[in-house]
Amino acid sequence: MGETPRIGERVELLELSDVWLIDPAGGREGRGSLRVEDGFVTTVEWVDDVPAGWTAPDPMTTDVGQSRPSVLVAPAFIDLHVHLREPGREDAETVATGLAAAAHGGFGTVCAMANTTPAIDTAGLVEEELAAARGSGSPVRLLPYGTVTAGRRGDTLSHMGEMADAGAVGFSDDGSPVGDASLFRNALTYAGALGRMLVEHAEEPALTKGAEANEGLVSTVLGLKGWPAAAEESAVARDLALLAEVVASYPASAAPRLHLTHLSTAGSVELVRRAKAAGLPVTCDVTPHHLAFHEGWVAGDRRFAWEAPVTPWSRGDADAPPYDQSTRVNPPLRTPADALSLWGGLGDGTVDAIATDHAPHTQVDKLVEFGDAAPGISGIETAFSLVFAGVAAGLLPLQAAVRALTAGPARVLGATATVALGRRHPRGPLTPGLVPGATASLVVIDLDDTWQVTGDTLRSKGKNSPVLGRRLPGRVLATVVDGRFAYVDAGMAAELVTALAAVRAG
Repeated sequence: MGETPRIGERVELLELSDVWLIDPAGGREGRGSLRVEDGFVTTVEWVDDVPAGWTAPDPMTTDVGQSRPSVLVAPAFIDLHVHLREPGREDAETVATGLAAAAHGGFGTVCAMANTTPAIDTAGLVEEELAAARGSGSPVRLLPYGTVTAGRRGDTLSHMGEMADAGAVGFSDDGSPVGDASLFRNALTYAGALGRMLVEHAEEPALTKGAEANEGLVSTVLGLKGWPAAAEESAVARDLALLAEVVASYPASAAPRLHLTHLSTAGSVELVRRAKAAGLPVTCDVTPHHLAFHEGWVAGDRRFAWEAPVTPWSRGDADAPPYDQSTRVNPPLRTPADALSLWGGLGDGTVDAIATDHAPHTQVDKLVEFGDAAPGISGIETAFSLVFAGVAAGLLPLQAAVRALTAGPARVLGATATVALGRRHPRGPLTPGLVPGATASLVVIDLDDTWQVTGDTLRSKGKNSPVLGRRLPGRVLATVVDGRFAYVDAGMAAELVTALAAVRAG
């Protein structure tokens, strides 16, 4: 009969018939079929191709009265923000386990943050991280960030030029903001000259010292120190003002690019909206947990943000015990109204990408007093499911959601990512599209099926997720990267083996 495909094995044959194709690079979606042979897309047939910008009357149908095919095929996702913990905290995650988790979530490319132990602040450490990715056996692409400041201490710029030469696609002190305004401005200038972007964690530390949860009714009732929206919005405003100043002072050839990561408030999205209207080179992302969850989750409310947009939280809404440490994140979970504003930003193009901020932690770091728990959610494997739940609720067209997971982050990275990939291991573009002749990099998802989030089903070492034990929609069947299998569901594997056996017998 043949053997089950192994991770890293080239795709000999993959036939997908009567599926729903989404090609965000070409602005197309519709019913069709696709065939992969020897790692390359050989055939794409579109049936009932849908016009660009089209929106279904019902998110789960192609038109009135016609059901959409169950299986979605799209380019493999791109994550602009993950924490892989290696070097230094391999007990929480390694490059290998992080890439396995990414593939399980449908991601073919991940950008690894530099706040490891030690921080990735030298060319040698960038090269070590890339070597760990190559040694993992996973075809998932790793694009590393370097730090903005030496050791992430916030007082001296790191060796940005050397790290760029080694393959860093950008610079970030994520986990902390670059608090010194003069240093931040210099970093923008230097990164721009190197053709790299600066990825900023927007936070005013003076307003968040000791903070534990979003400032509001929930934090007051639970006795937690509040984290005001102003702590993020004031930092965003400062960063945009400094960006405008630098842009006005330097030629277009050295223009800086600022990316604001994990924005969480309506006010932050509005500031970016205005900055883009003014022509500033700024992009931003939001996380699946800030889209789907809200501050009530800290108190045990398990309604999604769109299920409780107008109903004030109360103790009667609790479905789980309060103070769940897995709901402690930075920035904190905000109000349902904030979450809906993030969805609105995706819909009108203000928000460029959905990035997971995958932050795995050990139980030792999480199972402590709520305020002492390490902030973060192990979220790369549940990302699509949470986003798709919002799509099914009518908050965003499916094509727009896929675009925010593929073409959107690819545009944020720009040509820099292709150069960095090519230097180490020549490959195709980040989003090759669903076109004949392209190297196959795609994800296959059963939209009608569900899966249960458990410690066993998560490939990440981090089990810190507030949806642990919950069934979520959208089961990833396979992830293919650069023509090789990165993940194959057990049921999908059986079908592939059967299909190969039939072809060989014929």
